Amino acid sequence: MKRLHLFLAVFMASLHSYAQLTPFAEGVKKNSLPIVYLPENVSVQFISPEPIQYVDISAKSVIGDLPLKNVLRIRLKDSVNSADAVITIAGEKFITQYHVIRADSITARDARTEIAIDPGNTHPLDISGIGLSQNQLKQMALNLFCKRPWRAIEKTKAFDLKAELYHIYTAGDYVFIDLGYRNKTNLAYNIEDFRFHIDDKKITKATNVQSVELKPEFILFNNPLFQKTYRNIIVLKKITFPGNKVLHIELSEKQISGRVINLNITYQDVLDADTIPI
Repeated sequence: MKRLHLFLAVFMASLHSYAQLTPFAEGVKKNSLPIVYLPENVSVQFISPEPIQYVDISAKSVIGDLPLKNVLRIRLKDSVNSADAVITIAGEKFITQYHVIRADSITARDARTEIAIDPGNTHPLDISGIGLSQNQLKQMALNLFCKRPWRAIEKTKAFDLKAELYHIYTAGDYVFIDLGYRNKTNLAYNIEDFRFHIDDKKITKATNVQSVELKPEFILFNNPLFQKTYRNIIVLKKITFPGNKVLHIELSEKQISGRVINLNITYQDVLDADTIPI
């Protein structure tokens, strides 16, 4: 089963510790769990509000996979005459359980094939080191996006494009970068990729260049192109680097001869960031 039972050891250890403090560890009372009827030859999809990190299915008569990061798909195993299972689903910040029963001729008529996980049926799961969930990052980024951009802290120009850093915020172990681009040409800019590197400020021929690439934790918008203006909120994990280096942001275009524009952020810019209370 795709990705099932695959997660970090710290998650499993924390999940085990958490289970000792919840009713799940006392023996599952199936009649107290939400019931899901599973018809023959039909899949049921569980839609999670956040990426699913762990799934457990207590009976071999039910199988499942994760076709998308926030979707669990289950169905009856072939040639199964009966099924009675408990399914445990854990996200980044919650854990929940469902009682799955094979549908008969009567219950099959009312069986749902798509189930949105109800927050009222979940228990909070506080795992040290996991940090903010994708939903939390999205909400915080949206709140920052709704603020009017400040005067640019850093800016650069290339190919009649202008890149501007409006503001930097920090929240816990995360850095939120509010940036924008202006296109003065009549040619739309087809975005290929954002790349983030920590590079030396000055490079000489005798210098061994050391570049460290960073992967964003979250990007608010994934627009494929923009005509005149573009603004986005990028979230990185907390970063520290010496004063002789810069955070290098590269926006590249899809075409072979595509335009590339680079924006450098100094460590002082990061140190001057405003704090977002969590």
